[in-house]
This record gives sequence, C-alpha cells and structure tokens, in this order.
Amino acid sequence: MPPRLHDWLPILAWSRRYTAQYAAADGVAAAVVTLMLIPQSLAYALLAGLPPQAGLYASMAPLLLYAVFGSSNTLAVGPAAVTSLMTAAAAGAAAAHTGAGHAVAALWLALLSGGLMLLMGVARLGFVAHFLSHPVVSGFVSASGLLIAASQLKHLLGIPLKGDTLPALLAQLPGHLGAVHWPTVAMGAVVLAALWAARRHLKPLLQRWGVSPFVADISSKAAPVLALVLSIALAAGLGLADAGMKVVGAVPSGLPPLTWPSWNEEALHLVQALLMPALLISLVGFVESVSVGQSLAAKRRERIDPDAELRGLGASNIGAALTGGFPVTGGFSRSVVNYDAGARTPAAGIFTALGLALAALFLTPWLFHLPQATLAATIVVAVLSLVDLGAFNRTWRYSRTDFVALALTFGLTLAVGVEAGLMAGVGSSLLLWLYRSSRPHIATVGQVPGTEHYRNVLRHAVLTHPKILGLRVDESLYFANARYLEDHVAAQVASHPQVRHVVLQCSAVNDIDASALESLEAIAERLHDAGVTLHLSEVKGPVMDTLKRSDFLDHLCGQVFLTHHQAITALGAE
Repeated sequence: MPPRLHDWLPILAWSRRYTAQYAAADGVAAAVVTLMLIPQSLAYALLAGLPPQAGLYASMAPLLLYAVFGSSNTLAVGPAAVTSLMTAAAAGAAAAHTGAGHAVAALWLALLSGGLMLLMGVARLGFVAHFLSHPVVSGFVSASGLLIAASQLKHLLGIPLKGDTLPALLAQLPGHLGAVHWPTVAMGAVVLAALWAARRHLKPLLQRWGVSPFVADISSKAAPVLALVLSIALAAGLGLADAGMKVVGAVPSGLPPLTWPSWNEEALHLVQALLMPALLISLVGFVESVSVGQSLAAKRRERIDPDAELRGLGASNIGAALTGGFPVTGGFSRSVVNYDAGARTPAAGIFTALGLALAALFLTPWLFHLPQATLAATIVVAVLSLVDLGAFNRTWRYSRTDFVALALTFGLTLAVGVEAGLMAGVGSSLLLWLYRSSRPHIATVGQVPGTEHYRNVLRHAVLTHPKILGLRVDESLYFANARYLEDHVAAQVASHPQVRHVVLQCSAVNDIDASALESLEAIAERLHDAGVTLHLSEVKGPVMDTLKRSDFLDHLCGQVFLTHHQAITALGAE
C-alpha cells in the first residue's frame, strides 16, 4: 500500500498492527473517558448556549472520524471550554444579526471550522498555527477561563445575567443580588467545594490509603461523575426543581440526528457573519490539539503529523455539524485521562463513542433532575485551572514586547470579547515581530585575544584594527530592516574616519531578499565613493547560492571570506 495513503488515512497503518492486547487497553481507557465525558459534554453544551444533548452528539461522530484521519494515538476529541465559549459568542452574535436560531448558527460554525481545517490540512498549512505566539495563547486562554467562570455565575446564583464580556456581566450583578436563589447557591457551593477538594486532595489521600497511583489519579479525575449522580439524587429526592432550582429537564433519548444546514439567503448571511469566527476557532482548536497531542506523543517517543491533525480535526468538526453538535477540538483533560488510562491507539476513541451512544440511548432520562448549578460548578473548576496569572510576571521579566501582546490579548478578551482579544493578540504579535526584526542587533566585533573568535566590543575585552570595521548582523536581511542596515553602516563609518574596510559578518544571516540585496549594493557603492571597501564573511551556503544568482558579487569591489578571522588577517596585513 502506498506510504502516502497512510499519511492521509492513518487508520490504515495502526489497524494493521492492532492486537487483542491493544483492544483491552483501549477498552479500559474508553470506559474511563466515557464516564468523564458525560458530565463534561453536558456542561460544555450549556456553556455554548445549546441544549445538553448537543454535548453528547458532539462527542460521538467526531471521535469516530478522528480515529480515521487523526495521527495521535491518545488525543480525545470533543467539546472544549475555550471553543465552547467562542461558539456561544459567535453563534449568539450571528443569530441575533441574521435572525437564525442559535443551534443552526452553531452547526454552521462547526461546518465552516471543519471545512477550513480540512482545506488547510490538504494544502499542508499546519505552520499557520505558529502565528499564535505563546504569550497570545496564554493571555487568551487565561482571560477566557475567567470569562467562562464569570459567565457561570447566573447558574450558580440562579439569576439572569447576559453578556459576552466581564464588565457587562459584573455590571448586572448588583441589580440581581436580591433575586439570588439560595438553594441553587448552596448546591453550587457544595459541588464547587467537593470538586476542588477532589482535584487537590483526593489523589494523595487515596495513595496514603494504599490505592495505586493510577487508580487514585483516575478517581480524582472522575469526581465530576460522582458529583453529577449525587446532585441528581438530591435534587430529585428533595423536589428542588419544584422549589425553583433550574435543572436540565427532559433530554431526548437516542442517537444523534443527521443534520444538514439548509442553504438559502439567510444561510448566506449567516456564513458571512461566521467565517472569521470559524477561522479563529479553527486556529485556537488546532493549536490546543497539537500542543496536547505532541506533549503526550513525546512521552512514548511517538510523533504526530500537524497536517494530518488538521485533516482529522476538520473531519471531526464536519461530523459534529452533520450530527447536531458544535465545534470540537482535542481537549487537554480528557486526552490526559485517555493517556493515563492506557489508550494505545485511536480505537479508544471509537470505543468511547460507542459508550457515549449507549449513554445517549439509555441514561438520558436520568438527567432530568440534574441541577444546572452542578454543570456550572464542573465548568468553573475545569476552567480555573487554565488561568495562569503568573505568566504576566514571567513574561514581563523576560520580554517587554511579549508582555504587551499578552496584556493586550488578556485585557481585550475580558473587556471586548473573545474574537477581538484573539485578533488583537495575533495582530500585535505580528506588528511587534516586524518592529523587532526591522531593528536588528548589529554588533561591532573585535578579536578575543589569543583566539580566532570575534565578539561584541561592548561586552568583551577584544582587539580591533583601526582601519577595519567588523560588523555582525544578527538577523536575516529583508525589506523591513534593509534601510536600518544602511543607516547603521553609514553612522559607524562616519564615526570611524580611519576605517578603510567594512566586513559584514553574516553568520546569523539566513536569508537576503531582493530589497536587502539592493541595500547591500547601495552600501557597497556609497562606501566605495567614500574610499571604503565592503567585504562579507561567513556567508551561509544557501545565502551564497542566492547571491550567485544575482550580479552583486560581480560588482562587489571587496571579497567574500570563509571566516571572519581570515578577513581580518588578510585585510590587516595590507
């Protein structure tokens, strides 16, 4: 079978080596993940502004399709906190603008996100995720975590709160405090405390009691299932729904319906409104999935293919759109549980989908009395672990420019909305990168005594030659920094009137574009008119190949030296 077919359909590779031992391991992992996904999928559907069954639907077909097209053995695909928040904001805004239903907008969002990721995967554009720098992702995820937690106050307090930003939510809070439903507050507080305690203390407690680390870890992660069962029993036994507590209510039993959004003029307006949010969700979902997948694969000395991940996630989102779901991605917590539970191949996802199908067929009637406060508490405990406020201090100490991107993304996500925050973060990162690279570090270098090494004269005690100016350019040369190089060389030559040779040390130059080539020609010509000769040293092979395709070397009055030391030795002997 052609190797390229394995790249497009990874299932053809892992299924040929599948064994009964793998099946047993995948089955155990699937059972654990299924228990975890039931409350999690219901909670994230609530976060996305959709009925709870949508969370179950969005966790079945995507898992099946990812097993066919995805390259990670342990990534568990389904609804996630950040993408669910983005879905709520984008689908809500588009539905209000076009008059379409929220659920229809969510279906189109999943379809568009899946289509975009599938196209990027076919075109092998996995590198586009690099445009989301770590400070931007950190600021966006932390702000989203706080925003998600604030959005769940309405369920934890039993009051009506609306808004997509933190100021909008908090501004409404004082006016509704008189309407707080105290039984709901009590339920939410108890579940919050229990889940927090289980997350922080259950695992070490069980280990002290002699439970194996594996069982203790899985037990701590499965705590939401116990909270769900106990809160259902409590709400049903005490009749809390009749007392005003909001519960999930009737959840339809059965497998996901086949859905296909109809195409009409309203759909056209909806697609136009959702295209940019779909692209942002695609980027965020892809970055989150690849980060999780790569970290887990590295532990087993495996690798994942980013382009295959795009295709797998694209197919998964299209599957979610066709089965009544909403945008999905590879979740961190459930993927870690899948890995820790022993999943060996993507077949664990297939088994998980079957387990969720059984839950949708037989367990949904039991969810009627599930308090919405329980799901809200589940969301809050999950998302607060995403908040990393310490990143502000670390980034400020290391890089002021990265701190600007982080703070801008964080602030705008909270104050304006998730889309504005993410777009501002990406835009600021690109602008800051352009600013930094347009002003490259250019060091005047001299010889370290007794060696053939050359270092910055401002940092080391080095030897220099009065008639030779050695300059090391620590950046590739392109249109944005070409003029800066011209100005810097002119200023240095003007401040050293005895100089007769300028040697550009190009050890850090990986590329020279057409604009930079013209600047080098201008520098060489101006120096020649001033009685100074331009030379190059330590030019990398690919850069030299590029220069040879031009006539620059034919017109260069100076020489190209293999090493900077050879240049100084030869020119200093003249």
